[in-house]
This record gives sequence, C-alpha cells and structure tokens, in this order.
Amino acid sequence: MNAPAARTPHDDLHAVLLSRWNALLRRARGGATSPDPAPYGQDLLGRWAEPQRRYHDRSHLLAVLNRVDELAPHVSGDAGFELDAVLLAAWFHDAVYRPDRSENEERSARLAERALPEAGVADALTAETARLVRLTVTHDPTADDTNGAVLCDADLAVLAGSPEEYARYAADVREEYGFVPDPLFREGRAEVLRQLLSHERLFHTRYGQDNWEHTARRNLATELELLA
Repeated sequence: MNAPAARTPHDDLHAVLLSRWNALLRRARGGATSPDPAPYGQDLLGRWAEPQRRYHDRSHLLAVLNRVDELAPHVSGDAGFELDAVLLAAWFHDAVYRPDRSENEERSARLAERALPEAGVADALTAETARLVRLTVTHDPTADDTNGAVLCDADLAVLAGSPEEYARYAADVREEYGFVPDPLFREGRAEVLRQLLSHERLFHTRYGQDNWEHTARRNLATELELLA
C-alpha cells in the first residue's frame, strides 16, 4: 500500500480558507445548507492560486480576512456595519487579478454579482459586497462608510508590516510586474508611493490610524528612497 501523500502548507492554507468560506456563506444566507457552499469556495480559491500571482494570492486573502476580524470589534457599534458584507468583499476583492490589466476590481465585482445570488445570498448583501469591491479601486471611503473603512484598512494593513514583512511584500509586487522593465517599474512604483504618502491619512478607522499609520508611512518613505 502506498503511503498517503504528505500535506503541504498550501494544502493546509486551502483547507483553512475553505472552512472559513463555508461558514461565512452559510451565515450570510441565514444558515441555509443548500446549495453546497464548497464549490463556490473552491472556484474562488482556484482563482486566488493562479500562477501570475505573487502578492495577490491566498496568503493575502487570509491576511485581509484576519485584519477584518481584528478591526471588527472596534467598529461593531457603528451604524450600518455589516461584518458579513466586508468579509464577502474580502473574498471577492482580488478574485479577478491580472497585473497587466486595469479593470480587475470591476470584473471582481461583477463576479460577486453573478456568484452570490446563485449561492443563495440576498440581493441587498450582494449589492453591498460588490460596492465594497469596487471601492478598492481608490481605497477612499466616505466618512460614514464603516464597511468601506474596514475593508480598505484591512487591505492596506500590509503597508504597516515589520521591515522584513514590508520588504517581502515589495519584492512580491515586483515579481507580479516582472514583465515591466526596471526603469519603468521604478518610475511607476515611485508614483504610487508618492500618491499614497500625499494622502492626509492612509487608514480610515481609528484603530488603523492609531496602530498602523506611522509604521506604514515610514515603510513607504523608505521604499521611495530606495527606488530613488
């Protein structure tokens, strides 16, 4: 008898994420057991594992979900906060991702609009999920948009990593844009960094501002200096 194949960290990550998806979708549709949530999760995880991804992969998905969970207790009393909408948007926000294209967020939102009703999610929750996905184009929610603030802060929390974590993030981004020559990449990346640093604030929740803002700005400024 052949020994079972050893599990890899990728297998474990897939299993963890699929379990979280199944629980989320059942809760989002009021506990309904039909249709089976797993095929929808498998499709999404297949998208997140596509070979062109180096940063926008399943590890990024898990990190955003964890950051949403970290932020949620600090905004749970805010009017209009819908945790399930934010979590669903986290699952879909980079579900369609090609680094050489500019319409990824729109295509991801449209995927949510097709898949979620078929999976049994109510129209209002589907619409809010798609709105949040589209918001990740600008990461600029209005002052009263708690859902948007939580999703955008969770997505950008990577900017506030340790120096080693930030360096790995920057290297992964460079790999995703490996088809771009170095001079053009440096020019484009520097413009992105300058634009981020020009914002009055990077994070929109009080928690994000208190815990991530300073470190994120330091990391961005350091990368910009290195590019120069």
